[in-house]
Amino acid sequence: MSATQLTSLVAAIVMATGIPQPVVVTARVETPVVHDDEAGGNADADDPAVWVDPRDPGRSIVIGTLKEAGLDVYGLDGRRLQHVAAPEAPGEQSAPGRFNNVDVVYGFDLGGVPTDLALVSDRGRDRIRAFAIDPAAVAAGKPPLVDVTAPDVAPVFAADEAEVDEQRTAYGLTAFRDDDDAYVVASRREETSVRLLKLEDRGGRVGYRTESTLDLPGEFTLPDGTAWTPCADPGERPQVEGMAVDQEKHVLYAAQEAVGVWRVELEDGRFEEPKLIDRVREYGTPWTYDPVQEECVLDEANDPGFGGEHLSADAEGITIYHAADGAGYVLASSQGDNTFAVYDRAGDNAFVGSFAVGDGAATDGVQHSDGSTVVNVPLGGAFPRGLLITHDGEDTPADGDREGTNFKLTRWDELAAAFPEPLVVDTESYDPRG
Repeated sequence: MSATQLTSLVAAIVMATGIPQPVVVTARVETPVVHDDEAGGNADADDPAVWVDPRDPGRSIVIGTLKEAGLDVYGLDGRRLQHVAAPEAPGEQSAPGRFNNVDVVYGFDLGGVPTDLALVSDRGRDRIRAFAIDPAAVAAGKPPLVDVTAPDVAPVFAADEAEVDEQRTAYGLTAFRDDDDAYVVASRREETSVRLLKLEDRGGRVGYRTESTLDLPGEFTLPDGTAWTPCADPGERPQVEGMAVDQEKHVLYAAQEAVGVWRVELEDGRFEEPKLIDRVREYGTPWTYDPVQEECVLDEANDPGFGGEHLSADAEGITIYHAADGAGYVLASSQGDNTFAVYDRAGDNAFVGSFAVGDGAATDGVQHSDGSTVVNVPLGGAFPRGLLITHDGEDTPADGDREGTNFKLTRWDELAAAFPEPLVVDTESYDPRG
């Protein structure tokens, strides 16, 4: 979709809804396109994370999941530095590894050595995989990721290996530090469950144990007293994928795809009561399932008007921009209209505005975005005042009939300046390595 087409689309939204038009920015860098076919190694980009190099921030790396194809590691120029394959299937009837989401924690005590980790949800095998990030390898231009997953890690959700192969497995993922402890929050595919896992050192390898489980609602009572279940394939419940934890406030933000964005306090290693801070536009709309097309069909003519104004299903990737004194933003992907909603990090998470990433001189725009991540600190000359990375679910130009995906890198200061009332740019008050 060109910048002109994107501008026309968002203008149409404004005309239809009266909601202020999303601002349009362009990315500076994109990663190589990958293809979800046999020739492309079944690579399907999904979720990015950033590791900030403590000695040379301009040498920081981007880690992106490719689902069945594993992981890629990129420089800030978009160049591929390393490829990590997902585990092979353990048996003929078993699913192979499938890396869905990724996040980074700094300084985990592993074998007595502070170690930075990339943590990945392996949707195929229902595990959390851990990779040590070697700063010396980054400096030398060598592959920086080393698998340090403990061999005895158990499935995150499944009771046994047979249940793993039913594929209601670890799906979304975010990671965070709380003083000396490190945690992962993982969601479950096709279910409403979210699980808090505490990382632990198992003889110089990374394991985990369950600390708390939260089951979000799967059915909702609408303001008119009727019951509503979100649109889903038969047997599936409304799942969560995009998540992020506010490192300073210990608050989880979780995007339940067909519902909206939840805010959940984390207290003493436990989930507190969830609060729905925004709903997708489709919330409350009746639907039927079309078995021929294998999809649910919304009855938009009978939409009761209980949905939100800022997100079009699916609600997807969540990331948090930290600024001084509790300021900053929560960003959420509005996948259904190719935009991103911005909320205040403080208070009741008031809506600030929306943006889209359109076509530019160096890159195409972003459509159907899943994962995203934002970094406030300077990352060298290319990104001197912060960086936003977004998954692009429809990279163009297309290679014939092959669908392509990748990641787009956008300067935070350029995005902030595009808003009628510019967003905060704060490169000093928060250290993501801290």
